[in-house]
Amino acid sequence: MDWSDEGIIIGTRRHGETSLIVELMTERHGRHLGLVRGGRSRTLRPVLQSGNSVVANWRARLDEHLGNYTLEASTFRAARLMEAPAGLYGLQVLAALVRLLPERDPHPGLYTALVTLVDLLDDPVLAAGLLVRFELRVLEELGFGLDLERCVATGSNDDLAYVSPKSGRAVSRSAGDPYRDRMLPLPAFLRAAPGGRPGATELAAAFRLTGFFLARHVYEPRGIAPPDARERLLAISVQGSAAA
Repeated sequence: MDWSDEGIIIGTRRHGETSLIVELMTERHGRHLGLVRGGRSRTLRPVLQSGNSVVANWRARLDEHLGNYTLEASTFRAARLMEAPAGLYGLQVLAALVRLLPERDPHPGLYTALVTLVDLLDDPVLAAGLLVRFELRVLEELGFGLDLERCVATGSNDDLAYVSPKSGRAVSRSAGDPYRDRMLPLPAFLRAAPGGRPGATELAAAFRLTGFFLARHVYEPRGIAPPDARERLLAISVQGSAAA
C-alpha cells in the first residue's frame, strides 16, 4: 500500500533512538500517522516541526499498519509561528481540534481551511475569528453542525442575534429578546464573509458559542478537557482587538 499527498504536521513523538512518529493532517487521507526513520536527525529536525507543510509519501505492507513516511518540506512556517505566543497557542488549539476527527477519515474542505488559518496565526485578531469558523466546521464534520442561517422560530434570516443552546439554531432578535438570558449571543461577524477583524466583545461571545457546543457534544461525552491554549489565545486576541 502506498500513496502521496499534501499535509500539515500537527505533532510528533519519539520512536526508538532516532525515529519519530509524525502526525499529519492531509488533504485526501485525513489525519494520518506514519514513521519517519531518522526523523531526529539534524537534517530532518527543521522539517518535522508542527505547522510546516510537506509533501508526504506513505508506504506500508497492509493498509492498517502504521507505515513509513518520506516527507519533503513545501512550506516552512513553524519557526515564524513559534516566535509569537498567538502562533504557538494557535498551533496547539488547531492540533487538538484536528485530533477530534477520526483517524484516516478525509476532510478536504477542513484541510483547505486549516492551511489558510495556519498561514495567518501570527495575526491574533484575524486568526481568532477564523479559528471560531474552523471550530464550527469541526462541529459540522462531526455531525453537530449549527444552523446560523435562519431563525428557528420565524424562518426569517433578518436580524439574527442569538443561538438557542437547546437546538443550536439561530434566533432573531424579536423572537429571542424575551428569552435573552437563556440564549447565546450570535456575533455579527459570523454572519458576514470571512476575513474581518471582529471586536473584543464579539470574539469573546464567539468563543463562548463554539466552546459551549464543543463541550456539550464532544469534550464532555469523550471525557476530555478543551485545550488550555484556547483561553490563552482568546486573551491575546481580545487584548489585540481592544488595542486596535
